[in-house]
Amino acid sequence: MNWELIGISLYVVGMIGMGIFFSRRIKTDADYFLGGRTLGPYLATFSIFATWFGAETCIGTAGAVYRYGLASLHADPLGYTACLLLMGILFAKVLWERQITTIPDLFRQRYSASAEKVAALILIPSSIIWSGAQVRALGQIVHATTDVGPVLAVTVAAAVVICYTMFGGMLADAYADLIQGIAIIIGLFLLLGAIVVDLGGIEATLRTIPIQKLSFSGGELPQLSFLGKLELWLVPIFGSVMAQELVGRVAASRSGTVARNSAFRAAGIYFLVGSVPVVLGLLGSRYYPGLQDPETLMPALARTHLPYFLYIVFIGALISAILSTVDTTLLASSALLSHNLIYPAFPKLSEKRKVLVARLGTLAAGIVSYAIAFASDSITGLVEIASGLGGPIIFVVAVAALWDKRGNAMSALVAMTAGLLAWPVFHFALDLEYPVIMTIITCAGGYLASLPFVREPSVLSTVPR
Repeated sequence: MNWELIGISLYVVGMIGMGIFFSRRIKTDADYFLGGRTLGPYLATFSIFATWFGAETCIGTAGAVYRYGLASLHADPLGYTACLLLMGILFAKVLWERQITTIPDLFRQRYSASAEKVAALILIPSSIIWSGAQVRALGQIVHATTDVGPVLAVTVAAAVVICYTMFGGMLADAYADLIQGIAIIIGLFLLLGAIVVDLGGIEATLRTIPIQKLSFSGGELPQLSFLGKLELWLVPIFGSVMAQELVGRVAASRSGTVARNSAFRAAGIYFLVGSVPVVLGLLGSRYYPGLQDPETLMPALARTHLPYFLYIVFIGALISAILSTVDTTLLASSALLSHNLIYPAFPKLSEKRKVLVARLGTLAAGIVSYAIAFASDSITGLVEIASGLGGPIIFVVAVAALWDKRGNAMSALVAMTAGLLAWPVFHFALDLEYPVIMTIITCAGGYLASLPFVREPSVLSTVPR
């Protein structure tokens, strides 16, 4: 009997059941996307942490450190920890005070409906690509721990997550994040503790780490210029701080203070827990030298070092981490599609129909994410593409919307258009080491260049849709 598959199935059924339970509380689109803005400190903190702590942190980071050592730590846990700190320091409270549902809402308030729609169209691909990375990782875990083939594993994983997210909305997502966040913390520290015991204690474990893996100089990584190295850090920070996944958690918090403090707490938890896959990656060569697919390292370590029951718990914890990210990215995609593109086109929609549209938007995002799940050989690579695709453009214009009073709708549209044209040119055509840096400069340059032509700056409206 395949107890791994039974355990995974029971866990998934439980999460779907939770989604169905909370679906009964959903009466409006605000209930579906923001949980009625009721998230308190614990729910908001663990929801922010669990949303960011996904496949690339658990599986991708351990595999990257196994292969390249500490030189691969530009994204996890350091880059995304910095992203959460930046959200807490500068953005969380001020965004909450705007009473927005999505970040394009800010663009509508400050600039125009056209700027809102362009921002939504920029952000949707990033969220869906991010979701595709998580679906791919979930399929990998199911495949690695059961007899299910990779294609079927990814298919089942996508179907489960789409179903769960369609029912539950933000409130179910937040409670699931609380459970899933605790689960991954327990699972990772159980595995780390088992390995430390096996190696003879903390001191012996530290001596086991290969010295060459502790270098930040790059090792087997391609040698980059200063701007190329800076790029690796800027992608997770400026590419993700204005992601709808994070903004949605801030907007759903009970107050601006809760939103800000929860971002700080989530950053601390993220760094602490995110350090565990780093350590496991450093120790991986001790047990599996020459591993062909480093992204299978963590499940392999769990299989050989944990008792069978705890191994099932650990696999459930990994699935928890990925589910908490997938449902959030699908919800973010649906919010951008429904709230910012479809609802304005049909202003007479009833609340019941808005919720139906929101759920159908989640389904559409899930189907596209499933297709993208097969588009890359690297979970981390998919995530970095998602972070660099539209996030830096939105970051520049959002900063201007919040703190610069000179611009208007034309300024925002010029900046976003310049960024959209710049990124593919710098990333694909010129193949620069630092396309995101150049995109940020181009986007900001477009905004500033438009200011002399602005006659009447846009006036901020705080009236929510």
